Amino acid sequence: MLSTPPALIAVVGPIEPPLLDAWVRHYRWLGVERFLIAFHFPDHVPDIRRHELQAAVRELGIIPTGTSTGPWHEYTNTQLRDALRHRAGPGWHLLADADEFQQYPAPLAEVIAQADKSGHRVVGGLLLDRVAASGRLTGWRPEGGLDLAYPLGGHLTHRLLHGDPRKIVLARHDVAVASGNHRAPGHRPDADRICAVHHFKWRSGILDDLHRRIQHFSTGTWQEHTPAVRDEAGRLLAHVGQHGGVINTSDPRFAFRRVSLHRMPSGWPAEARSIFTTWQPYAHTGQD
Repeated sequence: MLSTPPALIAVVGPIEPPLLDAWVRHYRWLGVERFLIAFHFPDHVPDIRRHELQAAVRELGIIPTGTSTGPWHEYTNTQLRDALRHRAGPGWHLLADADEFQQYPAPLAEVIAQADKSGHRVVGGLLLDRVAASGRLTGWRPEGGLDLAYPLGGHLTHRLLHGDPRKIVLARHDVAVASGNHRAPGHRPDADRICAVHHFKWRSGILDDLHRRIQHFSTGTWQEHTPAVRDEAGRLLAHVGQHGGVINTSDPRFAFRRVSLHRMPSGWPAEARSIFTTWQPYAHTGQD
């Protein structure tokens, strides 16, 4: 017997409405029927942007669980996410940021059934950063789609930013998940069944967001647990500063190649397993 479809849990910030539309349609295509979404908007976001997103999600037949405004402290997302999980109740929860499009090696119902059968209470994913062919941080046209605008996928998050690329993509309702959905303390995903998390973060507007993040965390306007998020933002800004405002897609460290939301990347299980099982937190030496 196949499991009940998971409830999708997401805290959504000020993204462009077409991305929200594509994101909802992607997860509906995977089989998700229940969306629990909370919006959080930092103070700089104009009212019209908030209203556009709230209208867009309602047009998709989803009633947002709540909307909050104010500083985006490092704990804000976690608190809102956990409130949504509590509201979702028993069963499996699918955890995804609004720029994350998960891709599974089997239908979602089969992935969950396999996890239940093997006794795993979480399913893991690995970020696959998507960028434009030119490396430019560009916008995209909804009629062309995300695959056309950002055809390359690679490992930018951990090989340049030294961030944790591991994700908990599915978790039983009673499994606690750490900040950023990176870990579930006490639970290990099956490293042979890691999903690809296509990460469409590197779009137009991201550099302004990163500058704002550094400024607010540095001044204490937004509270942080550690400087890690700020440091990651600084590494990306330094990289594009050294490469004429673009991501250097030819750097072999990042392993950029053409990928698609319609088929798993070639060799993904072994590639994902290697990274997922060997990744270590970055030991800062003062030299990047």
